[in-house]
Amino acid sequence: MTALICGSMAYDNIMVFPGRFKEHILAEQIHILNVAFLVPEMRKEFGGCAGNVAYNLRMLGGDGYAMATVGDDFGNYAGWLAEQQIDTRYIASVPGTFTAQAYITTDLDDNQITAFHPGAMDSAHSQAVPTDAGIGIGMISPDGRQGMLDHAAQFAAAGIPFVFDPGQGLPMFDGAELRGFIEQATWLAVNDYEGRMLVERTGWSLADISRKVRGLVVTRGAQGSVIWVDGADTEIPAVTPAAVLDPTGCGDAYRAGLLYGLQHDLPWADTGRLAAVLGALKVASRGTQNHRFTPAEVNDVFATSFGYRLELPVGDA
Repeated sequence: MTALICGSMAYDNIMVFPGRFKEHILAEQIHILNVAFLVPEMRKEFGGCAGNVAYNLRMLGGDGYAMATVGDDFGNYAGWLAEQQIDTRYIASVPGTFTAQAYITTDLDDNQITAFHPGAMDSAHSQAVPTDAGIGIGMISPDGRQGMLDHAAQFAAAGIPFVFDPGQGLPMFDGAELRGFIEQATWLAVNDYEGRMLVERTGWSLADISRKVRGLVVTRGAQGSVIWVDGADTEIPAVTPAAVLDPTGCGDAYRAGLLYGLQHDLPWADTGRLAAVLGALKVASRGTQNHRFTPAEVNDVFATSFGYRLELPVGDA
C-alpha cells in the first residue's frame, strides 16, 4: 500500500545563542523590543514534515511519496533525497520562490525564538492528489492552508483513507474547518497541546473525536502516547532513548511508524510501540534527517523495550 504524504519540505536554520534570552530582554521595554543575539553556532538541516516522514518511512521499509511545493533553492535538498532513494515525482517547483525556511534560535535554557517563511509552501494547493497512481493511504501534515483544505477534500472524494496531522498548522483553522477535517479523515494524529486546542475549537472531547475516526493518536513526548479507538483509550509507553540530543522531528518519526503500521494492518498496540521506537531513535541524533536505522535494528530495539519481537521484514529498506 503506497502512501502519499502531503506537507512541507523546508530548510531548518538552527542557531544556538550561548546565553539566556531573559538576560537581554527587558520586560518593561518589551513594547519597543530591538535586540540582536550573537550566534556563533549554526547549522542548516533538511526538514519539513513531508520530507521527515518520508525519510523515516523509507528507512523502515515502507512505500511512500512526499507531495510538496518547493522553491528555486531546492537543488541541495533534491540531491539529498536522491541519495536516500526517496521518490520526488510529486515534489513541484514554484519559480521565483524560496523553499520554506525555518530560522530557529535556541538559548541555554532551551527557549526558542523561531521565524518561519512559508515561501513555495503557500502554493501547495497548486498540486492535486493523484487518483491514478496506486495511492492506498494518505497523510495531511502542516502545509499551505488552502492546500491542506483541498487535499483533504481530494482524498475523501477519491475514497483514499488518510491521516489528518495538523501539527503547527492547526491554529490556521477555526472550529468548523477542523470539524470538517475530522469528518473527512480516517485517522487523526496530534500532540498533547494540539489535542487540547482541537477539543477547545471543535467543542468535541477526545472520546467524541475518536468515535468519528478509526483512531485518534495523541503523542506526549517522554510520557509516551495514547491511542483512542471508539471512545476507549490505550496507553503506549515511551521508549528510553540511547541519548536525548534533539527532540525536533521526533513527532515526524513517530508518524512514519504510524503510517507503516496502518499500511501493514498491524494491531494498534504494535503500531504505537513501533512509532515510539522510531521517536526514540530520532531523539538520539541532532537534526531531523541525520539519524539512521535499519528494520533489523528497529526489531532489536522493539524487543528490548517491550519484551517481544515485531519482526519487520529486514530486506525491505
